[in-house]
Amino acid sequence: MELIEWNDFLKVELRVGRIVQATVFEKARKPAYILHVDFGEELGVRKSSAQITKLYQPDELIGKLVVAVVNFPKKQIGPIQSECLVTGFHNADGDVVLCVPDLDVPLGTKLL
Repeated sequence: MELIEWNDFLKVELRVGRIVQATVFEKARKPAYILHVDFGEELGVRKSSAQITKLYQPDELIGKLVVAVVNFPKKQIGPIQSECLVTGFHNADGDVVLCVPDLDVPLGTKLL
């Protein structure tokens, strides 16, 4: 494990957002969804590609709070530009489980 300095961590903008739209990413090489995540007034709605199809259905994702990195450069993934990285953990089967706040917090709140 590589140790980092506190200032390195502070550079990563981890923010809370609410999924407002989730659709199947038909052109993805691996099964994925296109998520539209609302980060509030300051950051607005951003798109992300997420390989979370094993454990989640699009309709159950709507309204879910997630934690995402919002200050990576945009990344072209097939026909879409991913504007944030929704975070998660691999479970014992290798499927992605979303990293979510367990209580309601304002959209756009930064992890400290």
